[in-house]
Amino acid sequence: MTAAEGTTPLADPLRPEPTPPPASVSPHRKRFMIVYAILAAALGVGIAGIVIFAGRAIHPGPRWSTWQPGGGGLGAAKEIADHVSATYHLPSGQELVGVIAKAPSVSPSNQQIPIHFVALRDAKGQITSIDPVSSSDSVMYSLCGLGQACSIATGKPSVARGTLVRREILELALYTFKYVGNVKHVIAFMPPTPGSQPTLAVYLQKSDLSTELKLPLARTLSPKVPLPEQITAREQQTIDSTTASRVYKFSLSQAQNGDAILVLSQLTA
Repeated sequence: MTAAEGTTPLADPLRPEPTPPPASVSPHRKRFMIVYAILAAALGVGIAGIVIFAGRAIHPGPRWSTWQPGGGGLGAAKEIADHVSATYHLPSGQELVGVIAKAPSVSPSNQQIPIHFVALRDAKGQITSIDPVSSSDSVMYSLCGLGQACSIATGKPSVARGTLVRREILELALYTFKYVGNVKHVIAFMPPTPGSQPTLAVYLQKSDLSTELKLPLARTLSPKVPLPEQITAREQQTIDSTTASRVYKFSLSQAQNGDAILVLSQLTA
């Protein structure tokens, strides 16, 4: 029977279907597959990184401290001075010392002269380094006990009380290096014993406290400030290891161009 015009002839059920010719394989197909695999792997790594970052944002690590200053620059240093000094007391309940924060400077004859350099002398009197300092990278703290020449007005002087003063200086420096941007140097003048003039200063650089700045503050110093005779052996070791070798006898000098130089001489044994 002949198929009518416009209709499709019925297939012969006894004749096998023709096998389609094999598709031609592009010579670049394998290369594209490798590139796609690399891109997929990179995408997976990127997604994993986003997930990790998001997890850290949702569950951040422990805060460095429970308090921090609200401002910046010298204003933040003054906030730190007020906050820290309010937590240190004598057995009588009086504040241990008042703390004044300012840019590195001296005030002879009521004239404010910036300190531009800190010169360090070893125990033999040799200059070991001269560090440039300025108001942009340094903070000076004066610890004053409100007695004559800033001595601690009440109570009996003791080694333990001196250690507590160094603890306060350490805490001031840690807060400053952590929260006051660009500060690399902290100079802190210690109160003298009654009847004496101030002669001692602690000089700390940010690199000196790099280990402590990586840990929460509570890991270095107890949140509860002790009285002088209650400092634990662990804190005594921390205070001594960070500040004892950085207590200097200070004096002032002047360069030929008039720049003020703070000279810090290492104490003899």
